Parts: sequence; C-alpha cells; structure tokens
Amino acid sequence: MTSPAERFAASRKRNEEAKTPLNRFRARYPFDLDPFQIDACEALADGRGVLVAAPTGSGKTVVGEFAVFLALDAGRKAFYTTPIKALSNQKYADLARMHGAENVGLLTGDTAINADAPVVVMTTEVLRNMLYADSDALDGLAYVVMDEVHYLADRFRGAVWEEVIIHLPDDVLLVSLSATVSNAEEFGAWLDTVRGNTEVVVSEDRPVPLWQHIMANRQLYDLFAEGQSDDGLNPELLQITRDANRRERQFQGAGGRRGGSTTARGSKSRGTFARGGRRPNATPSRIEVINALDNAGLLPAITFIFSRAGCDAAVQQCLYSGIRLTSPEERTEIRHVVESRTADIPDEDLAVLGYWEWAEALSRGVAAHHAGLLPAFKEVVEELFTRGLVKAVFATETLALGINMPARSVVLEKLVKWNGETHADITPGEYTQLTGRAGRRGIDVEGHAVVLWQPGLDPEVVGGLASTRTFPLRSSFRPTYNMAVNLVSQVGRSRAREILETSFAQFQADRAVVGLAKQARKQEEALEGYAGAMECHLGDFREYANLRRKIGERETQLSRNASRDQRADVIGSLERLRKGDVIRVPGGRKPGWAVVLDPGVAGGNSLEGPRPSILTIERQVRRLSLMDVPVPVEATTRITVPKNFNGRDAANRRDLASSVRNALGAMRHDDDVVSRQRPKKAKADNDDEELNRLRRQLRTHPCHGCADREDHARWAERYFRLKRETDALVRRIEGRTNTIARVFDRVCDLLSERGYLAGDKVTPAGEQLRRIYSESDLLVSECLRKGVWKDLDVPGLTAVVSAVVYESRRDEQGLTPRIPKGAPAVALDTMTRIWSNLDDEERAHKLDVTPEPNAGITWAVHRWASGQPLQAVLRDADLAAGDFVRWCKQVIDLLGQIAQASDDPALVRTARAAVEAVSRGVVAAGPPRT
Repeated sequence: MTSPAERFAASRKRNEEAKTPLNRFRARYPFDLDPFQIDACEALADGRGVLVAAPTGSGKTVVGEFAVFLALDAGRKAFYTTPIKALSNQKYADLARMHGAENVGLLTGDTAINADAPVVVMTTEVLRNMLYADSDALDGLAYVVMDEVHYLADRFRGAVWEEVIIHLPDDVLLVSLSATVSNAEEFGAWLDTVRGNTEVVVSEDRPVPLWQHIMANRQLYDLFAEGQSDDGLNPELLQITRDANRRERQFQGAGGRRGGSTTARGSKSRGTFARGGRRPNATPSRIEVINALDNAGLLPAITFIFSRAGCDAAVQQCLYSGIRLTSPEERTEIRHVVESRTADIPDEDLAVLGYWEWAEALSRGVAAHHAGLLPAFKEVVEELFTRGLVKAVFATETLALGINMPARSVVLEKLVKWNGETHADITPGEYTQLTGRAGRRGIDVEGHAVVLWQPGLDPEVVGGLASTRTFPLRSSFRPTYNMAVNLVSQVGRSRAREILETSFAQFQADRAVVGLAKQARKQEEALEGYAGAMECHLGDFREYANLRRKIGERETQLSRNASRDQRADVIGSLERLRKGDVIRVPGGRKPGWAVVLDPGVAGGNSLEGPRPSILTIERQVRRLSLMDVPVPVEATTRITVPKNFNGRDAANRRDLASSVRNALGAMRHDDDVVSRQRPKKAKADNDDEELNRLRRQLRTHPCHGCADREDHARWAERYFRLKRETDALVRRIEGRTNTIARVFDRVCDLLSERGYLAGDKVTPAGEQLRRIYSESDLLVSECLRKGVWKDLDVPGLTAVVSAVVYESRRDEQGLTPRIPKGAPAVALDTMTRIWSNLDDEERAHKLDVTPEPNAGITWAVHRWASGQPLQAVLRDADLAAGDFVRWCKQVIDLLGQIAQASDDPALVRTARAAVEAVSRGVVAAGPPRT
C-alpha cells in the first residue's frame, strides 16, 4: 500500500503530464490514440521530424493535426500540403472546424482563402512556388505536413515533393504521411540525411480488419480459408471458379467467339452458343452486386470501375432498375444538400450538366465519382457519402488518392486498367490502395473487399494481390528548366548541382551502385573460370568462338536488313493512300476493313512513316501504326468521304461504315483474295561475301577439328554471355553515378544556348522563366520572348494557352480539332514551329521532350471566353462538364503566370482580362465550404 506522500507525488505527476501539449491534444479526441500515433506525436513534441507509414484509414492524419496544434500552441505557422485540390478542400474544412475559420487558410491553383492565417492548407505545387519565390509567407513557419507523401513516385508530378523536402528551411520540422511502403526505412534514411533527425514510424495493422471476397453466381465467397491470408485459398471458391472458367471455355469453343452466328452486317452474335444455348455467366450484374451487398448489410460501398463511361452507365442501370437505397427522411436531407450546394450554378446550365438525372440518382442513394464530373457535383457526392446518405458510389481510381470517403465495402469489377499507355494488371500497391477504403474506423467492425468473377479470373492472382506487402517507393525526380533557373539564381550552378545530388532519386541510385559493384566483382571471378574451361589444345578457342559469334551477328544483320526493306515497302504503301481508299488492315489488335479519313503525314522520324486516320467497319476512328501494317496495304476500292464528316458523331460513323460495306459487297471479294501477301524475298545469305569469308575462316581454323569442340563452345557461349552482362553492369554503375547532376548539366547547357543562363548568372529571359511553372515552361517562355501572343485578343489568347495545358484522352486521338481562324491559328502555327525546334534540341541533349501543343479544346475555350453559353460550348466540343471546368482552371492558372511573367503591359492586361472571361458560370461555381 502506497504512502500519502507517494500518492501525492503520483497525483502531481499526472497533473503535470496532463498539461503537456500531447496530453492536451489527446484530450480533444473522443478516442484514445493508437501506439503508432503516440510514438509519432512524441517524436514531434521532442523536436524531431517524422515519417509515418501506415495503411489507408489507420488515422495517420492525426499526427499531421498534432503538428498544426503545436504550431498554434507556440504562436507559429503550419502548412498542410496535399497532392490534389479535392483533398486540400476537404482538409481545409476539417481544420477550420477544429481551430476556427479565422485560423485556417486555403491556397490552391485557383482558390485563395485567408492566405495569411497561421495554418494554411495548400497543394504541394503552391508550397514549391513559395520556396522558389522566397515568399514572406514562409516567415514564422515551424511545421510542414506532407500528406500522401508517397505521391513523390508519380512520374508526372512526383518531383515537386522532393523539391519541397530539399528546399525547406532547416528549422522547419517535416511531417511525412505515407501509405504502407516496403522501403520506409530507406526513405526515412534519406529524410534523415536531408532534413536532420527524423523518426520513422511504421504500422502495418489496419484498425478495422479487412475480409477478402470473390463474388460469383451472385454469391459472396471468402477468398481465404477461415478468412485469413495465412490459411490458404478457400477450396470451395477454387472449385466454383474452375467450374465457371470451364463453362466459359466450352462456350467459346462452341462458337461464343469463333463459330457464333453471323448477322447481316457480318458481326458475330455474342449472346448464344452455336446450338442456341445461353452463355453461362457467373459474373453478377451491377444491380445484383448492389442488392447482394444491401441484403448482406455491406453498404455503403464503393465500386471501382476503371472507366468514366462505365461509372455513368452503372448509375443509369441503377436508375432503370428502380433501385432505391434511401428512406424518405434521407431523401429529404439529400435534396436539401443538393439544392444548397449547387445554388451558384446558373439555372440555364442545369440541363446540359445532367443535373436532374444526377439529383434523382442521389436521392436513391446512388452516384458516380470521376474526373469528368463537375467539381461542385463531386463535392456533393463526397459529402453525402461521408454522411452515409449515399450508399453506392461507382468511381474511377482517382477516388483512392487520399480523399476521405471510407466505405464498409469496396468492389473491384476488374483487375486490369488503362495506365496511360496500355491495359495492365493492377499492382499489389494499387490493390491495397483501392481496397484500403473498406472499413470505417469507429463505425464498422470489419471491412470487405469484393472482386467480381470475370472469365479467366484466377483466385491465386487475387490472393497474391491481397497478401503481397512489397510496394517500394521509387523516386521520379528529374530536373526541369524552371527548377534549374531558380536554383542557379539562388545558389549558383555549382551549389545547385550539389543540392540536386541530395535528391531521393540519387540516394536510391547510390545505394543500388553498392550492390551492383559487388555483383560485378563476382561475375568477373566467374569469367576467369569460364576462360579456363574453354581452352583447347589445338589452338586459340576464344578466337574460334569469336568467328562463330561474328557469323551469328552477320546472319542477324542480314535478317534485319530484310526486315528493314519490308518496312520500307510498308511505309511506301501507306504514303500512297488517299482519302476515301478502302483498305484491309492486315495486323494489330483489330484487323479488318476500313476507309481512310486522313492519309496523315510522316512523323519527325522518317522510319515511322505516315499514320493514316481510318474508320473501321466497326465504326471506330483511330490512327494506324506500323504494328497494324506488317505487310504493305493497297486500296481495294475508293468511296467518297463527306466533306462535313465528323468522327465524333455516331450517325456519321454509322453511315460511312455502311458505305464501306456496300462498296465491298459490290466487289464480292472474298477473304482469301484480299488477304494475299506479297511473296517473301528469298534469303540472300549465300550471296553475302562477308558471311562466306567468315564461314571459310571458321572451317580452316585449327579448333574446328577438335573432338571436344562443342563442349568448348558451350563454355565459350557462357563466357561471352556473362561478359556482355558484366560490361552492361559496369555501364549501369557508371550511368548511376551522379545521374541527376548530369541531367542538370544538360538542362543548363540547353538553357545557356538559348540565352536563359550565362555561366552562373540568370539572364532577364531566365528571370521570366523562373515565374513559369507549367510542364511546358520553356515553350511558354519562348513564346513570351518571341512575342507570339502579343497581338491576340482575350478569346484568342485563352485559346492558344489552352493548347499548352491540354492533353487529349485516348478516345480523342486521331480526330482533327477545330481551330479558331485568324490570329489564333497563326499563333498556334508559330507555337508549333517553336516547339518543333525545341524538340530537336531536347533530343540532341538527351532530355525529356516538351509535350507538343494540343489544339483539342481551343475552339471550345475560345467560345467560352467569348461569352457563349455552356450548352453550345460543350455540344460542339464533345467534352464532359467536369473535364471542361478542369481544363479551364488550368488555363486560368497559366494565364495568371503569364500575367506575372510577361514584361509586355498589353499582354499582361489581356491575360488578366482572359482570367476574368474564363472565370464565370460553372467554372467559377462551387467555393469550398466549412
């Protein structure tokens, strides 16, 4: 039993501890903090930076909120950075509720609220720009929170995170919040190197357990036996999927793909066996999935569909089915939120925005969420889902990037998505990020991840995705033109080079060199052993082996020459095509009949040849590549393509495809006739003097008669193969040493040649470039220097600037955009010539190339800046409202930079007027709310 003195001392100690910042902070929450949160907060309270790597939904943002608390408690500043504006808006609202709107500000590319507040939420690019401008807002800064810091692996924007980390003042404590990555210790070691004492806190425990399922035949099956990955796959599920895949193969073999009945237009029936049976389908429909989850008490749910059109179609399917997931009271509350949050949108724009269908779906508890949605609509969906009023959201993967929208269940329709270049399997890291939304802390006892069965689905693959915990963080850092002039201006070229060598990219490269050097030493020792094993008593076997190798190389070269000649024939055939030619595309993923819409022109590389734009008889508009044309093509016949043909118009495509079929039917060609290829040229190996000379030398070599010749040859082959690998390894080691610094040197060389740098000095042109943060920063600066935009009016300037920021979607490629006539067209042509010259120089300096100006939305933006109504603009542009608003906001951002950077007063006035002209209606609607 303790004495009164001891009890008094213990009580006094508890009272003192309760007064510490951490305990005062903990008292603000209705729940106790987890051990990893306490460890990270204690490190911050002790004056150390922290890296917190923990699963999605684990509550790592609490650590960032503690940094904000410490800053306010000490009368200092804290910046909270996020990778996307939606997350910035959401975090601004959270912190404003916690600390009062007067203490919290928001800065994104198009929004500034209370920017001088002690706590400011911002996108990471905004903080980067502050650092380069040496902004006064940095005075008094004590903490920077970098939410979703693993975003530095993003190949397009990731470099910004490293720029901020490297350039932050030394006395600022950095709080890095990351998803679970397998090399957190490596990342932490780099942070320790560049930022000083940094505590690495890793937690792999989900606060809400996640159960993995596959849904087949409208039934949910556990992926793992007993529900846990350590117990192996569920035997019942394995049997179910084997049976489903077997039935699918039987269907395909019976005519589902090859032998199905053919319609009058030549397309195959997709819904029946050749003998009339129905297709066996274990894949549940979207309505069946929602109903099954609802019956199992697993709503709300997010269904990830890697397609905007798929998300919108899913909502329409729910509406047509009559599904209703809300009560009358919830519907009343939903309507109130919808009407209040969209009050800023002009009434005349509601119909073209699809407002009524969107609101009706919300009232039923269903919504889509993707980048094509109007920002104000997306915010409403996020709010209603978070409040539990919307029960089913169909979303693209962008929803997984940090936005706080947890659900009880997450559904993945497929495990394949478009990554910007090709359709690829999702990675374990992506799978974890997507399914991490399942399970709401403090609400759900468990979360559920559901993968829908699809033909060919292998549960082993799903199990591998669900149980793999190896997703390392890889740097995407690379020097840019803007970065180079800013660094040289601040610290000089030599010191800038040293700073860049402290990047995480170089840190990882240097670490890898150690392992590569060790591997090279081992291979060199093995080479000595191989050299001894291939010795021959009759002569120099290495010399003999070299002859054999040269013969093989010569034969390969002759084969390549033949292929090159074949390619030349193919390019020649493409160059002969004319508009209206009907051709049969001989290869690629979708061979078949097509009509030429635009013969195209040869690219900058003459080996590419022209890329004709075609319309297939399946009504798809696309451009041909050499992969589609392995053999020469010839026009079978020719039809007339209407002058007003619009590839975006479904009726136009249908009518022209019908004309192609009619022309082919009249000719009565059969597939055997039209698919004949030119006979292959006979091999010219026997006629090659060099090859014959090498063969004679081989036959007369002393080692040719050795009884153990082939045994020696096997050792020689191993020797030369390992020698090639070792030489490549040495080149890799040399290439990884000072990699970033060498790229920086090449960037500076090009800038010096173009007059932006003069030794260690930044020229007036370079000072202008310092204020341009576009991906096409050097192109914008060149246009400013050459006065390309000086005589444009407001709509014209807006149109040409849109060509700098716009990137067409995959389904828009191959279409000819409409361009405003007159001065904007001349400016676009000049911009393209400047870009072409710049592209040549970048390639000569072995640098990443600047994107080519894309005129895809110039007409739409020109009309919008001219005051045209939204309905007319969207109809002519064939753009989703959300896409249009997003691109307009990027145009506004770049126009603002031009107004800041230009030294032409007239252009500055035009740029500012253009900002006002674009910032109207739906583009200006939807301010963040607390």
